[in-house]
Amino acid sequence: MTDHAKSRHDESDAGLDAIISERRRLIGLAYRLLGSLAEAEDAVQETYTRWYAMSRRQQDAIESPGAWLTTVATRVCLDLLGSARVRRERYMGEWIPEPLAERTDWISGRPGTAATDPADPADRVTLDESVSMAFLVALEAMTPAQRVALILHDVFGYPFAEIGGITGRTPAACRELASAARRRVRASLPPAAPAAHQTGLVRDFKEAWDAQDINALVRLLAPGATFTADGGGVVAAALHPIEGGEGIARYLTGLAVRASGGLTVLERTVNGRAGLVIEHEGVTVAVYAFDVTDNHITHIWAVRNPDKLRPWTAGRSTSRS
Repeated sequence: MTDHAKSRHDESDAGLDAIISERRRLIGLAYRLLGSLAEAEDAVQETYTRWYAMSRRQQDAIESPGAWLTTVATRVCLDLLGSARVRRERYMGEWIPEPLAERTDWISGRPGTAATDPADPADRVTLDESVSMAFLVALEAMTPAQRVALILHDVFGYPFAEIGGITGRTPAACRELASAARRRVRASLPPAAPAAHQTGLVRDFKEAWDAQDINALVRLLAPGATFTADGGGVVAAALHPIEGGEGIARYLTGLAVRASGGLTVLERTVNGRAGLVIEHEGVTVAVYAFDVTDNHITHIWAVRNPDKLRPWTAGRSTSRS
């Protein structure tokens, strides 16, 4: 190989590496916008398909491949959000964003090691407040445009001029969309409790649930707490949110009784915060995410839809009771 050809080959490899290195960020963007790892993977795959469908000359003409990929991924997500609203109107029961697994030992407070499989989309999403279940649920109440403006600006740091180019709106319009989205977040999300405090409350909740101690559960739950379950019409789950600490406590202890002692409750990180994984005879059947304010649990999201539990069951038995 001549020096000139080798130089071109090295440049090609460097360019390919730069394109591939964008994947983690794109997955993080798409997950926050869509609330689904599966859909985020599809959106990013479609983005790369469009990139590789171009000729080398077309690719070389793009000044910033990263910006191009972000623009296309965002537009793909906007299209998916439009169709998702229609699908969710027909969804059986409540729709909850797909819970994000993190290989982290929050019990001891030590950060976990990276997953052995770097292709796992869950490991490509940076965990922070913008992927907490409470935040993702708040995003569901926004328009797709508000969602995009908020995530691109507040989470990924894009200036409104660039967001305008991505969405086809003026920078001023994007600024107002993000501002309206921010107001929605502030209205629906009280300040988050410190991580260690939330961990302690969730652990106390687990112990009270294991003991089927209704009184202890009621003390841990805010009087106006809400429990929301998502079975997707595939498995049994409460079709409507359960309101009130006592009602939630009685419902959960009833679940344990009906399971005839076959449930195991495990402490795990869920969307970057303390959560619980429920197993029945060794099979993951639910993932619980929590929101904590002051000294009480204010919301529990219980994801039971098996399609949303695949990242939690990888490598384990797929049989269900």
